[in-house]
Amino acid sequence: MPVEMKGRSLLTLEEFSTSDVEYLISQAISLKEAKRTRQFSGKLQSRNICLIFLKPSTRTRASFFVAASDEGGHVDVLDDKDIRFGSKESVKDIARVLGLMFDGIAFRGFEHKLVEDLARHAGVPVWNALSDDHHPTQVLADLMTLKQEFGFVAGLKLAFVGDGRNNMGNSLMIAACKMGLDLRIVAPKALQPSPAAVRRYLDRPRHAQSGIAVTDNIEEGVDGCHAVYGDIWLSMGEEALAAERIPMLRPYKIDDCVLSATGRTDSIFLHCLPSLHDNDTQFAKQHPDVLDTSNELFEGPRSRVFDQAENRMHTIKALMIATV
Repeated sequence: MPVEMKGRSLLTLEEFSTSDVEYLISQAISLKEAKRTRQFSGKLQSRNICLIFLKPSTRTRASFFVAASDEGGHVDVLDDKDIRFGSKESVKDIARVLGLMFDGIAFRGFEHKLVEDLARHAGVPVWNALSDDHHPTQVLADLMTLKQEFGFVAGLKLAFVGDGRNNMGNSLMIAACKMGLDLRIVAPKALQPSPAAVRRYLDRPRHAQSGIAVTDNIEEGVDGCHAVYGDIWLSMGEEALAAERIPMLRPYKIDDCVLSATGRTDSIFLHCLPSLHDNDTQFAKQHPDVLDTSNELFEGPRSRVFDQAENRMHTIKALMIATV
């Protein structure tokens, strides 16, 4: 294990080198195989993990909880009723208290500055389990899924289709530069990352095979891609934007035709979930045109969305073991 990973936080993925990320993916694959045969190392034995969830969570919370429990760790969850940063106690003071009691802290919330401040003062590893600007634990699982599917990551072409300005767009741009992905962000002009944001990543030292392109043309964006990546059109708290957002994104619904436009027979479909792909949810029944993915593709043989979801647990386990 790279010695320098111990005690380090994960806030955006920029904190880790290419070799660090490759190591985490390799370890996650090994841990996944070990779990299949119920073999656990117990490397988190007697470790206490704090999960701060200011936003609701399904996959992320379950991933941290099961990953820690598998390896003998104890988990405690604090939600927005338990912990109110800056309300009657400063972030700095809360961070120092938690750092004295826990061996690692996962944070899921809103402002990215909050997780930065938490990491600055806690004195233990802090893992960003989602902020408004970044979602690095999701991208680790995405990279693992690509590695398992194709056997390599550097040189793969990936199209992210939908709202390109969000935390997933940011984290995928970092992953592309770090791991050698040829990333295409396919989004309507109003939902594209700014040219300055793209330049900010491309102007930094990066992998020789990396690239970032932005387009509003689906056929151009997905051409030659090994994977097409979707996301829900309305993130948590954005439901009121449905009337504005849905008409912009309706032409970017991902279906079998979009995947066929890659021109590859081995291309796969990825999605960070949740996905509105059928009318089985109350929101989809109220807004039948909000479906971001066709149900046929989501449930079809080229979909890897549940591999991604499972891989959240294995990559988070690798991350906690390496840094704690």
